[in-house]
Amino acid sequence: MTLNEAEFDVVIVGSGAAGMTAALTAVHHGLTAVVIEKAEHFGGSTARSGGGVWIPGNSVLRVAGVIDSPEDAVTYLSHVVNSDAPEAKQKAFLEHGPAMLDFVLKETPLRFAWVPGYADYYPELPGGKARGRTIEPSPLNGKVLGPELSKLNPPYISTRGVTVTAADYKWLSLGTRHPRAFLRGIRVGIRTVISRILGRKLLSMGQALIAGLRAGLLRKDVPVLLGTPLTGLVMDGERVAGVRTADKVYRARRGVLIASGGFERNEEMRTKYQRSPITADWTVGAVENTGDGIQAGLDAGAAVALMDDAWWGPSFLLSGGPYFCLAERSLPGCIIVNQEGKRFVNEAAPYVDAVHAMYDAGSVPSWLIVDQRYRNSYLFAGLGPRQPIPRRWYEAGALVKSLTLDGLAKGIGVEPSALEATVSRFNGFAERGVDEDFHKGESTYDRYYGDPRNKPNPNLAPLLKAPFYAFKLWPGDLGTKGGLVTDERSRVLREDGSIIPGLYAAGNASAAVMGHSYAGAGATIGPAMTFGYLAALDMAKKED
Repeated sequence: MTLNEAEFDVVIVGSGAAGMTAALTAVHHGLTAVVIEKAEHFGGSTARSGGGVWIPGNSVLRVAGVIDSPEDAVTYLSHVVNSDAPEAKQKAFLEHGPAMLDFVLKETPLRFAWVPGYADYYPELPGGKARGRTIEPSPLNGKVLGPELSKLNPPYISTRGVTVTAADYKWLSLGTRHPRAFLRGIRVGIRTVISRILGRKLLSMGQALIAGLRAGLLRKDVPVLLGTPLTGLVMDGERVAGVRTADKVYRARRGVLIASGGFERNEEMRTKYQRSPITADWTVGAVENTGDGIQAGLDAGAAVALMDDAWWGPSFLLSGGPYFCLAERSLPGCIIVNQEGKRFVNEAAPYVDAVHAMYDAGSVPSWLIVDQRYRNSYLFAGLGPRQPIPRRWYEAGALVKSLTLDGLAKGIGVEPSALEATVSRFNGFAERGVDEDFHKGESTYDRYYGDPRNKPNPNLAPLLKAPFYAFKLWPGDLGTKGGLVTDERSRVLREDGSIIPGLYAAGNASAAVMGHSYAGAGATIGPAMTFGYLAALDMAKKED
């Protein structure tokens, strides 16, 4: 071995949740491991995310009193995914996910809490849960990382030092409309003040998840090498024997795991594989996610799947970059229209479905329209109720404002009579509480981010109070979901179904077990961690 070579049992490309979980598992079973990371910060898109984890039947849910069963989980996932992902992979995720989570709880300072009432995305399907299966990391003191804290990838939206969880956000989004919003705001404020007094660096969501995993690796002296991009795989015949970086070769005795994220920041790949219009500018995924790991797998003869899809979400292009639109679409007093001024989707639909509808209806871009009553009541893209909209948003072309619907229609290039007819019809639905066109508010999922004080439907209110606002919506995403085809042990496959020895993939570098759909909040990270765990177990030849 030369000075420009190093050897480990396991080489992992990517420091997100999949890669770090794999590294923890590998060293626990007596293997040596290294994580190489392209960025100068660790955590990838996971650190930028909400940090939710969707794993049916786990111990955190049981402690919280959430009743689930293996039969319900299998039934629900099979209905959501259909045939878009192999049954064996679905089974592996459901069988091994709970054990993976228990392992992470044992090996890291992480603790998790159930997000009460955050429904599965299709709770009315057989096996779906209206109370939800999503858990999230509890706030974590970032000082467990020591000097490594400065190397944690920042969130995509700054909270200005205020620690907010997903469970907090549900109530905070209601602004002035609900007493629990006020009480939750006080709770968040007190938690933030106490943490500052005690000298803590309190982290939440994806920041907490990645910090906890990194702390676990620090305990075991697992190196995470930053600024170390993958340039290619080392082959020994048909077997993958290591990875190349710009100045070094890392040989792998047991295997290489590609956990380097998707290709959302690669303009060429997005244009090649995905529907037009598309661009790398609409994503909130990590800027380093340019598909390097996927391309390396392709060069080794791997098959790919689901490359046309992503973890989509309607997004505003604000002056600071894309804003992933979540609660804003579900709150009462808004509609989404196309360039003809017509509604085409349930505004509160799961975000992947909402963007699929945008493309299917040829409605890119679309417009989210709200009135002043809405703006006076709810949090919107980080702005408090009645808080003035920054001038730079107008200058960025993100929205149009008018004292009349007629003026708003002209400002967005829509026939005024068409928009007025759409609003009139919708207002009638809102008064009656029944959306006859798109059934907004009928699903328990819709109502999670609705306003429970708004009657008779928490997701419907008429648009009446001027001025009116139209926010331009684009098909943004959290990352792509297509990648290397893997089996139930995360082994990468060729087009003929044969295994590429020594090569594994997990997370957004692999074709998602969720297929073209999305079972619930955290259905990106839950499977990513589970298949990273399974890859390491296979390399260690262990059964959990």
